Amino acid sequence: MATTSATNALRGGLPDRYLTPDDIAELLDVPVETVYQWRKKRTGPPGFRVGKHLRYDPTDVHHWIAERKAADTAA
Repeated sequence: MATTSATNALRGGLPDRYLTPDDIAELLDVPVETVYQWRKKRTGPPGFRVGKHLRYDPTDVHHWIAERKAADTAA
């Protein structure tokens, strides 16, 4: 039976569902508090609220990571 962790590769290495802050932290190997700080500072991947829950679109996360990689190689 397949697991649903953030490391399951479907499209671009991301799962085919909306991601939680815990998923983002696991995916990028950072503390979950870092994910919340990125959101507060508007420096991380764009997220959205579903009621009181924070979620991330895997496509947006993929684009955000690609932008970070491009910026890093251009520096």
